Amino acid sequence: MFLCDRDELRTQGLKAMQNVFGADAAEVYEADGRNNAKNARVHVATYQTLGIDREDGDPSFLFRHYPEDYFSHIVIDECHRSAWGKWSVVLTRNPKAVQIGLTATPRQLKCAEQTDEAKADARITADNLAYFGEPVYEYGLAQAMEDGYLAACEIQLAQVNLDAKGVTLAEIISRNPRNANTGQPVTAAEIADLYEKQQFETKLLLPDRVNAMCLDLLTQIVNSDKERGPHQKTIIFCARDRHADDVAAAMNNLYAQWCASKGVPRKDPYAFKCTAKSSGNDALPDLRGSSSSHFIATTVDLLTTGVDVPVVRNIAFFRYMKSPISFYQMIGRGTRIDDPTGKLMFTVYDYTGATRLFAEDFITKPPSTGGGGTGPGPVDPPPIPPEPPVIVDGFEVHMSPLGRYVVAPVNGRAMPVPIDDYKAGLSARLTQECPTLEAFRARWVNPPEREEIIDAIVSSGYSPSVLRMLEQMNDYDLYDVLADLAYGLLPRTREERCLAFRYKHAGWLAALPEQARKAIEAIAD
Repeated sequence: MFLCDRDELRTQGLKAMQNVFGADAAEVYEADGRNNAKNARVHVATYQTLGIDREDGDPSFLFRHYPEDYFSHIVIDECHRSAWGKWSVVLTRNPKAVQIGLTATPRQLKCAEQTDEAKADARITADNLAYFGEPVYEYGLAQAMEDGYLAACEIQLAQVNLDAKGVTLAEIISRNPRNANTGQPVTAAEIADLYEKQQFETKLLLPDRVNAMCLDLLTQIVNSDKERGPHQKTIIFCARDRHADDVAAAMNNLYAQWCASKGVPRKDPYAFKCTAKSSGNDALPDLRGSSSSHFIATTVDLLTTGVDVPVVRNIAFFRYMKSPISFYQMIGRGTRIDDPTGKLMFTVYDYTGATRLFAEDFITKPPSTGGGGTGPGPVDPPPIPPEPPVIVDGFEVHMSPLGRYVVAPVNGRAMPVPIDDYKAGLSARLTQECPTLEAFRARWVNPPEREEIIDAIVSSGYSPSVLRMLEQMNDYDLYDVLADLAYGLLPRTREERCLAFRYKHAGWLAALPEQARKAIEAIAD
């Protein structure tokens, strides 16, 4: 039994299982009183299908179709959400089965900010560890990036001026505030003395802030890739459902202006809301597979966990994050490599300081929780705040860039490192290996020694390929990228080097037999 808690995860799991097991893997559902997967070896189901997520706790489908100890193996997908609570009946009815929990966030986090979300993370993970025990296999984010199984991650950090200082009552009153639901004017008595950044787009709607952040993001995306321009798959995490609506509308308006200025046809729908309230799962196939529409997904938390969209090149944080587990799950939406489009790196545009959560420590040995899976059930999420009462515009909003970073291994953990520090460290390691440009070139032209140089750099926590992507030098050979960084050599693109070769050796090439000349020119090209 392969168990998950969302239809999209079931679809992904079923496809992956059928790639291996063929017709021996089937989706669990009831048809004419029978279990569709009855004769299959691998049963792929959601908790909802089994009837074990209902408020009355009636696991009717499970009891009707699956006697005790029916399964030899049970795999719980995203078990950081699903280790216990109402769903434990699947595990306890199959005590003889091998029970495997899968998650990208298995450990109990030591969070500097003891918010309600962070405490809930700790309790859920404690239940998880109490039942499944210590992970029997771990593969860390930093190691996976270094090994090339996950896309490298660049971070563009910025701050909004309003977020730095908050918005005061006096500033709001002077700008004719309105009730966000009715549009009617509100009085000073209905407005707080100070709204802080975490309250923006929840208790206080700021259209000018939304528009400015969207303009900055679209500008950054367009400048990051001249070929794709704005047509890069992007997920924007928003504060709440209405905020996702506002961001989608702003991005669509800005995209229409960009198309008009360039004289190019629009690819619509461009930006779309992808939340539970908007039946967001319906648009996921287009986000994943379409090259002519559905480029910007605005969401709250629908796309946080398990949803596999390898084409996503950008993750943007427009919301403030407190939960380390949620943060790592959101980052995970960008880490997939996509061979068809050549995606090896993704960019995080962080406007709210969310990437500080990379620094949260993991406790190696979690505290005792009583063991045996008898701990408390999962904690209910905090209630959704009421519809924001105040909307106000007329603010001057601007962004302050706070630097570029790259996620790199630091003491075995994935951490943001300033790009200048990353380049300096890589340069120092290369010059340690090859003190001069002449020594570097002499070793580089010998393939086995070239491999030794690259291995030495990578084992120190740096990646020449990541540097090439960060510097947007994909048209250059790694020799030019590294020689430019460490020795100040003026880099030449591969095409420029080929042209220089033909020019410098034109006489020699002309003297060769025609077939030999054509073969050498073809190799150079």
